[in-house]
Amino acid sequence: MVHFTKLQGNGNDFILIDEYNGEVIHADKKSAFAAKYCDRNFGIGADGVLYLGSSDRADIRMRIFNSDGTEAEMCGNGIRCLVKYALDKGYIKKNATVETLAGVLSISSRIEDRTWVTVNMGKPVFMRERIPARGEGEFLEVDMHDYSVSAVNTGVPHAVIFVDSLVPQLMHTAPGIRYDPVFPKGINVNFVRVDSIDEITISTYERGVEAETLSCGTGSVACVAVASRLGRTGRRVKVNTKGGELIITLTDEAAFMEGPAERVFDGII
Repeated sequence: MVHFTKLQGNGNDFILIDEYNGEVIHADKKSAFAAKYCDRNFGIGADGVLYLGSSDRADIRMRIFNSDGTEAEMCGNGIRCLVKYALDKGYIKKNATVETLAGVLSISSRIEDRTWVTVNMGKPVFMRERIPARGEGEFLEVDMHDYSVSAVNTGVPHAVIFVDSLVPQLMHTAPGIRYDPVFPKGINVNFVRVDSIDEITISTYERGVEAETLSCGTGSVACVAVASRLGRTGRRVKVNTKGGELIITLTDEAAFMEGPAERVFDGII
């Protein structure tokens, strides 16, 4: 039997397997487990599987596998869900560190009727582009697929596209950008509407899920990083996603993501 916990952060939902005290799913089966049980018709249903483990470098460790079985370096909503679970279990205190494939990240939390977690996401890294007509430089507002596209890594790579209105174009347009050979490892795709200097609304097509998700934490950070760099917003911005809101704050050293995480139910496979 395998015990699991279902959690969600703004509708971005995850199956969590607790491996803090020892491996539950063998390393070479973690990918297949995620692909099987994330299926919303024949499994539990989720955008990904979180494996919570112990760490020699931090208080806890997070590995995340997308619903297609691929492993991601990081997940903003996922890390908040992992922290929520670890807090409930007493594995960590209010302030802690989490090891991820994107590095060791620090978190803080407040507990009310639900857990609101702040994550130091590190400094966004603007990706380099090598389009001959432009030479090499920051990938900012590059014309491709009939859009002006910017690209930044916030733990995982994100393309950011500004639009006047969010219409049902995501599934039509995003896959072409997601698989464009200019991004050899693929990329997540975000459409952004700027509502004011301190508020934006986004929709995100996630690599590994291969569909729109209700929310994306790393995508929210990416959108604010690009919007602020281009002078479209300030450095503290409310990000509206279909699943709820996140608060992103940029400093000279790092980006901070604030948002909720909730435990949905526990079960046994």
